[in-house]
Amino acid sequence: MACARAARQRARDALFCPRPAHTRGIRPVPRGTRGELTHLSCSRIYRGLTMPRDFKVISADSHLEISPERWTSRVPAKFRDFAPRLVKLPDGGDGIIVENRPLYTLGLAVTGRPYEEHSPVGIRYEGSPGTGTGEQRLQEEDLDGVDAEVLFTSAGNSDFWRGIRDDSAYRAVVRAYNEFLGEEYCAADRDRLLAMGVIPDAGADAAVEELEFCEEVGLRGVALGTFPNGKGFPTPEDDRFWAAAVAMKMPITVHVGFRAKEGPLVRFPRNPEGLARTANPAWLLTQRAMRAANAVQLLLAGVFDRFPTLRIYWAETNLGWIAFAMEHLDDEYLRIRHWAERVFGMEPLKRQPSDYVKEHNYWGFVKDRTGVQVRHAAGVDRAMWSSDFPHAVGDWPHSRAVLDEIFDGVPDDERDRMVAGNTIDFFHLE
Repeated sequence: MACARAARQRARDALFCPRPAHTRGIRPVPRGTRGELTHLSCSRIYRGLTMPRDFKVISADSHLEISPERWTSRVPAKFRDFAPRLVKLPDGGDGIIVENRPLYTLGLAVTGRPYEEHSPVGIRYEGSPGTGTGEQRLQEEDLDGVDAEVLFTSAGNSDFWRGIRDDSAYRAVVRAYNEFLGEEYCAADRDRLLAMGVIPDAGADAAVEELEFCEEVGLRGVALGTFPNGKGFPTPEDDRFWAAAVAMKMPITVHVGFRAKEGPLVRFPRNPEGLARTANPAWLLTQRAMRAANAVQLLLAGVFDRFPTLRIYWAETNLGWIAFAMEHLDDEYLRIRHWAERVFGMEPLKRQPSDYVKEHNYWGFVKDRTGVQVRHAAGVDRAMWSSDFPHAVGDWPHSRAVLDEIFDGVPDDERDRMVAGNTIDFFHLE
């Protein structure tokens, strides 16, 4: 298998050789009085050639609003009837349908329009930003002064597709989408179009298998929608996924957080009956952690102790909450740890919970001036800016102006790290 994988990789390398930057007609964007960023200049070594890539601004969370008609032909014929389908709506907009899920529409993809024209109805793929080919996406990045984007699937897709009841059909749909990203969409420029492969919600074995496929087709990272086991809490079987990701150095991302599911937040050695939810240590600690609740589930389950090099990027969480949450997380742990160990058998932590959170997790932010002001609580080396293009939260094609606004008064080296350097490090773009 390893030999076959290497052969496929050589074939892909020969087919998808990225073009040198000077051949793409990139329009330079002035940075006003700000100096040129030099310490984050990158080089891509490809087929023996070194090509300089100067990443000054990278969106660490953008989205692909792509019609299913673009990629569902890759679904095997026997499963194609299960695949998502495009439908035309009475209001003139586009919708997507799949079994066991409500209609999905493009209500978020309205960036670039005046606020007065924003509307959740009547949005079509045709003519909307962020819905075209990889080549079109590069032009949209150039207009915004963005050098590269980390690309997540559309807001509803990963959970939306899980409406497919047949596991084999569901996994075939996920595989077709990931294949489309790796073999077609990102081929326009693999250094600038950094698509995240979708990990299916179908158990740890399926998660590991798709992780390996995403590596084979050259995707720069993967996105989890839930714990690898498919449940709402970590289990020992997840370790196969974490071990594989660490071994292949595949970046792991989560968009905002894991989907809520039934069941405990953490499975402790003892689970006494008759206690209120508010007497459960996992509930108390995750409530204090706010957007870091899933990270707290992982640290309570010992995942970060077993995999000390594991890092996870949580996109679109923003930063302003972190200082408050980490202070109260540590305080709550000190108050409850003794009875939690006696009653629930909770393993004592080797460090303060906030230390685990800060070391093992990265956070994405959009227009978060407050978060930038308290950036040291999260860690300047753990925060990644994003445009959220083409969604309404973003300001395309004026992201550079927004960056100047939210980073006013911030030292250049810290700004540079938060708008490019951390993303370069996390996704191995150096």
